[in-house]
Amino acid sequence: MMRAPSLRVTILTLFLVLTVPVFLSVFTYSYFTSSKLVRDDTIERIALYQADVDESIENFFREVVSKAESAAIAGSLQADFYLERSAIDYLTSVTLGTPGVLSTYVGLEADGSFLQARRMQTGQRVNDQDLPPGSVFARRWITADGTGTRIDTYAFEDAQGEPLGQLSNVTAYDPRLRMWYEVTRDGGEVTISDPDVFAALGLVGFTVAAPIYWDQELGGIAAIDLTLDSLSAYLARQSVSPASASFILDQRGNVLANSDKAAVFPDSAGALRLPHITEWPDPIVGVAYGQRPRGDENGEPFLLQYDGQDYLASLKPITTVQDKAWQVFVIAPMADFNTEIASNNRRMLMIGIGATILQIFVIWLLAQRIARPLEMLVRDVEQIRDLSPDPLPPLPTVRIREIALLSRAVGTLDTAIRSFASFVPVGLVRQLLQSEQKLEIGGNSRFLTVFFSDIEGFSEQSENLPSRELLMRVSDYLSILTGAVNDEAGTIDKFIGDGVMAFWGAPTLLEDHAKRACLAALRVQIEVKRLGQDLMDRGMDPLNVRIGIHSDAVLVGNIGSADRMSYTVLGDGVNVASRLEAMNKTYGTRICISHTVYREAGEILCTRPIGDVTIKGRRGSVTIYELLGAFEAGAEFEPDEQTLSLALRSRDAYARRAAGDLEEAQVLYRAILEDFPDDGVARAALDQLEDDLASSNRT
Repeated sequence: MMRAPSLRVTILTLFLVLTVPVFLSVFTYSYFTSSKLVRDDTIERIALYQADVDESIENFFREVVSKAESAAIAGSLQADFYLERSAIDYLTSVTLGTPGVLSTYVGLEADGSFLQARRMQTGQRVNDQDLPPGSVFARRWITADGTGTRIDTYAFEDAQGEPLGQLSNVTAYDPRLRMWYEVTRDGGEVTISDPDVFAALGLVGFTVAAPIYWDQELGGIAAIDLTLDSLSAYLARQSVSPASASFILDQRGNVLANSDKAAVFPDSAGALRLPHITEWPDPIVGVAYGQRPRGDENGEPFLLQYDGQDYLASLKPITTVQDKAWQVFVIAPMADFNTEIASNNRRMLMIGIGATILQIFVIWLLAQRIARPLEMLVRDVEQIRDLSPDPLPPLPTVRIREIALLSRAVGTLDTAIRSFASFVPVGLVRQLLQSEQKLEIGGNSRFLTVFFSDIEGFSEQSENLPSRELLMRVSDYLSILTGAVNDEAGTIDKFIGDGVMAFWGAPTLLEDHAKRACLAALRVQIEVKRLGQDLMDRGMDPLNVRIGIHSDAVLVGNIGSADRMSYTVLGDGVNVASRLEAMNKTYGTRICISHTVYREAGEILCTRPIGDVTIKGRRGSVTIYELLGAFEAGAEFEPDEQTLSLALRSRDAYARRAAGDLEEAQVLYRAILEDFPDDGVARAALDQLEDDLASSNRT
């Protein structure tokens, strides 16, 4: 079969067939119409630039307003949140995590308490005192002492967040008397102040404030101070042309941000103020502003001449800022655009006979730019099909709409497949993608290992812990467990509240599925112990996890309906694993495994027998074991001498009990309890032995 031509060759051939016959006519036409095209293109560029500025301002304010509302909501949801000085940590994250923010602060209605996280500038002074050297950030709080005196305290930090010292002074500052507080309190909603000059910094800034309500009563105000520096930087970075100038003006024509980054001017008394656009040092700016069309709400560009040069200017309202009649003003010399076109025309006349060769070269480059992104997209789709953990490499910038749409579609596909793989076993997803088969209901019987876990005392913790701390605990626990299961090639089946069900041996066959499940359980306990120690170091209760593991033949596959299904396991073996997890509560153990698990992986496991127990819904008894460690599987799993001693002594006691020597078993278990007084297994065994001996004596 003949090989199909490449996209590059096809594009080159089509361009040559269609363009060569009309090359001269197109060239002649473009030569005489270039000026009009340049002007139209410039108008379009200015319009797009103004739209981008409008969008950037909208995004800028949306983020800041959202942060202010979030700070207010935090105080509304938890009435005592801002009563603790630790809330400054949250204000610090807002200040440092939001571009352009100078400070984030909260004033409370009840007593005028004040919390603030603010950036510090070189040369700043606080209460007429110099800052500690290297200070770039400060935490501030104002509280009243026992006599009603208000104390204003600053705690300074360096760029790495290390403390540098504190300054405390008596103050009369009361946030409730400040304009930002009064305006927001009276308005009852988010407010954005008019831009003003922060005299200490020489920057244009404003305040966004949001009310905090407790039971429909005003509890305080959360506010953010920020500057328009980032907008000036954006105007300078995204200019229409090299010699263009752009400004953001308020309703009176004062300059709020500009591409020259000149923020403020001194007045006759030396005080800083916002400059008016007509005072700008470049005279063309004031001339253009004076010639703007009056009453033009659409910001249509207009032409003007000054000093023998043509300029294109536009003054367009900004519609995205709440209750602010701001405008974006752009001026661009036509020479920035005409020069390039004139140069191109002269170059095209000079190349003459070589025009066709040049055209072929340019078309080949164009074909390359079109074909290469498509080839990269094919590579990306193959990477998605293979479920590679690596992120998709970025594509080169493409101005072809269809390719850009296709690129976004491939990115969406990647996100969808990765999200799908978060809910469905990765092995199953990879198998489906490679086989190109539809996902259908069905399953088969397979011998595998099932794993259940839950948090000890979770119900009590749910009642006693704050919801945020409870959520963090559960998230840390689930992260530990998910990582351990994934490290041992297991499959997370489902999260059941604080419980987790997982299994090994499907969809990928594993010869050592029981061993892997046990190692995952041990790894979970090691990581949970570290987490618990960290919690205790912070004065909180530790976190304990109980795990049950059982190996059995179960039904595994896609279970559910045509509209909704789940890849899961069903069968008596699943119930046994769940019951084993619950057995930990009875015996005070952490990991309980069945005899089948012991049989499959016992040679590397450090275990001790618990006893024969009856599983609800199952005939006969099941021998269960406590998993204490593993041999030759890593230093972290190796049992210590004390654990080995407990395992050996428990085996001896169990062996005597199984042999019918109840009195000797009783002696051995009592000896274990003397050395391990908190051992629930030995205590339960003694209780059972006492019952057995009493029954034997009665008969």
